[in-house]
Amino acid sequence: MNAVPKFTNELINERSPYLLQHAHNPVKWAPWSEDLFEKANQLDKPILLSIGYAACHWCHVMERESFEDETVAAYMNEHFINIKLDREERPDIDQIYMDALQAMTGSGGWPLNIFLLPNGKPFYGGTYFPPIPMHQRASWIDVLKGVKEAFENKREQLIEQAEHLTSHIIQTNITKSIDANTDTLEVLVTEEDLELITQRILQQADVQWGGFGNAPKFPQTFVLQTLLRSYHANQQESSMVHTIRSIDKMVQGGIYDHLGGGFARYSTDAQWQAPHFEKMLYDNALILSLMAEAFQLTQKKEYRCVIEETIHFLDRELSNKKGAFYAALDADSEGVEGKFYTWSYAEIKSLIDPEIFESFCKHYQITEAGNWEHTNIIWTTNGIEKGYDPLFIKAKQILFEQRSHRIRPALDYKIILSWNNFMIIGFCKSFAALGNSEYKQKAIDIMNWVEQNMLNSSENYFYHSNTNGENKSFAFLEDYASLIQAYIQLNRITGDSSYLLKAKHWTEYVQLHFIDEQSLFFYFTSDYQKDIILRKKDNYDGAQASGNSMMCANLYYLGYLFDNPQYKSQATEMIRSMRKLIIQYPSSFSYWAQTFFTMKAGLNQLVGIGPNVLDNLDIVNSRFLPDYLILFLNKFDPNFPLSIGKQTNDNQYFICKNETCSTPQNSIEHILAII
Repeated sequence: MNAVPKFTNELINERSPYLLQHAHNPVKWAPWSEDLFEKANQLDKPILLSIGYAACHWCHVMERESFEDETVAAYMNEHFINIKLDREERPDIDQIYMDALQAMTGSGGWPLNIFLLPNGKPFYGGTYFPPIPMHQRASWIDVLKGVKEAFENKREQLIEQAEHLTSHIIQTNITKSIDANTDTLEVLVTEEDLELITQRILQQADVQWGGFGNAPKFPQTFVLQTLLRSYHANQQESSMVHTIRSIDKMVQGGIYDHLGGGFARYSTDAQWQAPHFEKMLYDNALILSLMAEAFQLTQKKEYRCVIEETIHFLDRELSNKKGAFYAALDADSEGVEGKFYTWSYAEIKSLIDPEIFESFCKHYQITEAGNWEHTNIIWTTNGIEKGYDPLFIKAKQILFEQRSHRIRPALDYKIILSWNNFMIIGFCKSFAALGNSEYKQKAIDIMNWVEQNMLNSSENYFYHSNTNGENKSFAFLEDYASLIQAYIQLNRITGDSSYLLKAKHWTEYVQLHFIDEQSLFFYFTSDYQKDIILRKKDNYDGAQASGNSMMCANLYYLGYLFDNPQYKSQATEMIRSMRKLIIQYPSSFSYWAQTFFTMKAGLNQLVGIGPNVLDNLDIVNSRFLPDYLILFLNKFDPNFPLSIGKQTNDNQYFICKNETCSTPQNSIEHILAII
């Protein structure tokens, strides 16, 4: 007769790598489910919601210290309903409860451990809790006992706290700050506004090490792209200088993998030396877009090398080999953060040519004592040019080959729609900048895979993530907003107008299923999603742009492309509502700020009509033209009002603005000279 198991952990049936990491804990973990709150009410127990992701270092630490402990698990199982959630599978749930934690404590992060009433409303939480009290942090078991005691004896106070927190989250849904006397676009966006945005960004600049602020230091790609647009708009030298300084310092730093390409998520210090070693798909996709734009403006050959190396990394380590890309690589291997990427002095000495060993170590800050925690991170404070010396390239190839035999960091093999959309955009911009046709094909291949594997064509909606062939969760606003942008970028590099029609279709879908009651901003979740306590509207641009800022850009672009006054008006009203925040806190609303710059310039439309105009599309795309809509068609197409009246047997090009087009030009060189 089989023994009855002492516990039931339901995560064993999940697909998420993060949830499977916890599938053998003695904790009775369950995944998030639609009937969760009903079960909690029946049992009258508080819910412990523990949120993390597969590449999260401190999530691993807390698992080892607490969730694998039989005594701790027994207490959790007796007194709580224990739910494990992958934040990358359900960013909507993570967003709600992270807002609650930040309201409670003023800070956040992962693992996110938050306690809920049986109705799902939060009343207490924190991030990492140690197994014993330390550094003014209560131990995990003490937290559990305190919450149990409060739930049993102070229920009314917890209910009041939960109601207060939930109301606070609802009230923070899109902060409007409409200015008076902004009835026209000219008043809405002024040169003074753009100058103020630039000044406020540069006030936070680290003029020695690049980037912004102190440690920890993130790439902040959208902020740097805003500076590129500032330079493009008014040739402000300081904007370009700091952008190039920041890119160069990141490429010099340990945040960049000098052996294998690709960027880690952030640096733990201000000098970019010691990264938090996890590598995320979205970071690398967004950095590709930034690097491509910087290359268009500078033509620095080292940027070409970094783009190529990063794409090699993505192909080698995050590709599913069928078109799409996985989510992330862990920071840890063999239970040690960064072990896969760091080196001893003796190991390097035993591998590379003695003739360059001294200069190699000097350039990359390698010492016998180690430059970080008794080991060495490969990084440099010197110029990035030296790293591409042929002898250094050969030495790095030897080290890379040796490293390939080590135990690798774990792979989070989820395929996330929005992150793959960012990859499409990154490949499109890399192709535009470098002209490598492989990058164009990779962008097309990702979209084909996404459409074939993550689209429910019968019900007409996308899924948010796919793991081992299983789709999870309805797609969120950021998925659709980035999808629309990916379609626009694919059209720009291919000239295939079907991509624009798809962009229009999914914009209409978003308007139908995500729009708020004022028909202005969008909820993060569609009206399909029923298993959450509230629908949030997000406007903050962090490591990724908010869905609302991306949709604003989409509506503005497509409004001109399809001559849709409602789209243009909605985009303008969104900017009007966000205007004060954009100007006052441009680093926190940096994707919004990019649309701000475009609106001030006015969206110029470059239209090419004729049998061979697509042959010249690559020439146009090689330029940095952030404030241009580009539409090249072989012939008149009634779907696109910009092609009306432009039927021709020859190649003709027009620059249109304010519903007026220039005299047609037959030469693409002449039209580019005008631009």
